[in-house]
Amino acid sequence: MAEHDVETSAATAVVEAAPADRRGVDGVLARVRAGAGELTGALRRVAEHVLSDPEAAARATIVELAERSGTSPATITRFCRAMGFEGYADLRLGIAAETGRARSAGWTVDIGREIQPGDPLSRVLDQIMAADTRAMHDTAALLDLGEVERAAVAIAGASRVNIFGASGSALVGEEMQFSLHRIGVAAWAWSDVHEGLASAALLGVGDVALGISHTGQTRETIELLAEAGSRGATTVALTGFPRSPLAELADIVLVTASQATTFRPDALSARHPQLVVLDLLYIAVAQRTHDRAHAAFRRTAQAVDGHKAAKGSLS
Repeated sequence: MAEHDVETSAATAVVEAAPADRRGVDGVLARVRAGAGELTGALRRVAEHVLSDPEAAARATIVELAERSGTSPATITRFCRAMGFEGYADLRLGIAAETGRARSAGWTVDIGREIQPGDPLSRVLDQIMAADTRAMHDTAALLDLGEVERAAVAIAGASRVNIFGASGSALVGEEMQFSLHRIGVAAWAWSDVHEGLASAALLGVGDVALGISHTGQTRETIELLAEAGSRGATTVALTGFPRSPLAELADIVLVTASQATTFRPDALSARHPQLVVLDLLYIAVAQRTHDRAHAAFRRTAQAVDGHKAAKGSLS
């Protein structure tokens, strides 16, 4: 297949994956990050160039961007369509609006700068805060609240909820399991594939399985979610890549963004956005089970209250 045909197929796949209500100016750079992994060849080079210097891309003409990315104006046009824009002018406006909001909000623009061994902690803190703030905003722009609603309704009515994840995703899953358990939702978090498969095999219609993987390519998590889905459970994926293997087998997909920094690659920098989305999902479940959740939370709080240090007992 010719490179032009490959690029066109990739562009078509990405634009079809983007929800129609996410193709405006909001979250342009987040969509580029999420879609870059699905692009190949020249289209991917355009994405990487835009992400490396968004402000310069917003100022460049289509010919200038083509020259800087080592591509052609026709490739830039295909890239724009892949991102959900009719033409380059619309893409430029979207990027300019987004980078302009970043400046007005006081965000650090050079969050991609490498942290050097001699950097003071104040500089490191500024970079981490800027990266996390941008990731939160990008996640809010990408997140489909309709999918969150579907997931909340499914969990609120589930007999049991299984949460699957490996490594750092397992830690995030344990946080969600703890939150749901406190409001009376029968939830389990599994990181061991053998234990997880045994539990997934016991799920059925009306149950929910949540798989967490930033890349969406963790084999164990994919296998666990697939097993749960084969038994009739509603499957939910939390991932940074909406066309990943994990996302493609899930009934409901929740998408997060990340902003890598030195010593914090994408998988690690994705934790905070993942926790924000799961916190939103947890609250949505609590809203839909208000009376039960309120009573359960009160009882669990009372149960551990006796283990708090008494006031005045510490010198």
